[in-house]
Amino acid sequence: MIRGTRVTGETEREDERRGERAEQNEGSAPIHPMVDLGSATLQTRRGTIHCLTIVGQIEGHMELPQGAKATKYEHVLPLLAALEASDEVGGVLFLLNTMGGDVEAGLAIAELISGMKKPTVSLVLGGGHSIGVPLSVAPKYTMIAPSASMTIHPIRMSGTMIAAPQTYHYFSRLQERIVRFVTANSHISAQKFNELMMCAKDMAADVGSVIYGEEAVRCGLIDRIGGLSDALDELYGRMR
Repeated sequence: MIRGTRVTGETEREDERRGERAEQNEGSAPIHPMVDLGSATLQTRRGTIHCLTIVGQIEGHMELPQGAKATKYEHVLPLLAALEASDEVGGVLFLLNTMGGDVEAGLAIAELISGMKKPTVSLVLGGGHSIGVPLSVAPKYTMIAPSASMTIHPIRMSGTMIAAPQTYHYFSRLQERIVRFVTANSHISAQKFNELMMCAKDMAADVGSVIYGEEAVRCGLIDRIGGLSDALDELYGRMR
C-alpha cells in the first residue's frame, strides 16, 4: 500500500459508519436554547449576561400534559451549574411568570440560584405564584413589574393523600422550609409572611394572599419596582 492512501474496503466501512452516525443524529433533534429552554446569552459592550425564563408550571418528577407550559427542573439545574462555572457569562437575569407547581423541584431550583456567586437579578412579570415566590426572591437582587402579582398560600396537595398524622407533619415541615428560605433571601419577616400565607379574607375558596407590585415591595418580599431596562441596568452594575 502506498503511504497516504487507503484500502478501498476500509474507506467503504468508514463511509458506512459515517452514514449511521448521521442517521442517529437526525433521529434526535438538537436542543435549541431559545426555543426549548427559554434562555439566551446576550453579549454587549457592557458585558455578557444570560437571560433565563421561568414560566408556566414548575414540572417535577411527573410530566405535565402535552401542551402545558412548563419549566423542567432537569433542564434548569445543569444549566445553572454551567452558568456559574462559565468564564464568559458575567451575570444571570431571571424573568418569571409562573403559576407555581412541584414544591420540591421549585425549591431545588431556588436553592441553586441563591447559592450562585455570580450577580443575579430577577424580574417578576405577570405573576410569581405559590412556589414561584421562593424562585422570585432567590437571586441577589429582585424586581417586580407594577402590574405583576404574587400568590402566597400554605402547602397544598392534589390527588390521593394518606390522612395520617405523619402526612400533616411532613406538610408542616415543608412549609417551614419555604418560610425559612423566603425570609433568608428577602427582607420580609417570618411573622409577616405567615400572616399573608394564612390570611382568610383575600381568597374566596382558599386561605392566603394575592399581593401586587408595590405591596410586594412595601412588605419587604421584593427589593423594588422595575421593568426590563431597570433589571438590565442593575445586573450590569453588579458585574463591574
